[in-house]
Amino acid sequence: MDLSGLREEYGRGGLDLPDLAADPIEMFGRWLRQAADAGVHEPNAMVLSTATVEGGPSSRMVLLKGVGPDGFVFYTNHASRKGADLAVDARCALLFPWHPLERQVRVEGVASVLPDDEVEAYFRSRPRGAQLGAWASDQSRPVASRSALAASYARVQERFGDDSPLPVPPEWGGYRVSPEVVEFWQGRPSRMHDRLVYRRGDDGWTTERLAP
Repeated sequence: MDLSGLREEYGRGGLDLPDLAADPIEMFGRWLRQAADAGVHEPNAMVLSTATVEGGPSSRMVLLKGVGPDGFVFYTNHASRKGADLAVDARCALLFPWHPLERQVRVEGVASVLPDDEVEAYFRSRPRGAQLGAWASDQSRPVASRSALAASYARVQERFGDDSPLPVPPEWGGYRVSPEVVEFWQGRPSRMHDRLVYRRGDDGWTTERLAP
């Protein structure tokens, strides 16, 4: 397969500074709605990048489960690789890859742990199977086999039954990423893409254009 010749010409639209909303959260909401309306598969899927205390990077897909003036919310196991990374360095990056729209949004910010009441409210909203899965899986830790994982799920299912409410697992929770930099990227012909960036300062948000 010749990867050197694998490319597409972008040209679905453009983006200029007058097109931007007053703040990046409002602008993000606008693009997220457009991605959902366009039928993008899981438009709330994002790449979360973290680093160890030694600076080793790690990336994975997670789902955005909330967004507001304070930032971007996701849930996970605090004892997972990403949870361990964020415990030593709360700085992280998010990437929303909306390929069908020739768009991406890049976020750099700082993660903080969500309060227990927010975590419990979201956990209660999850399908029961996902709640059981959170109890059954020691996320990011070695497991002997698929059958061992299935056996763990079966034990949890037997423990809690089919109807009783499940408590939030002790290691399970969520994070809010407070953005400091948000870049909106729109593909353009001849690789002359539009890259418009919000940066948080003492007096609020400033915007600028970056060369592609």
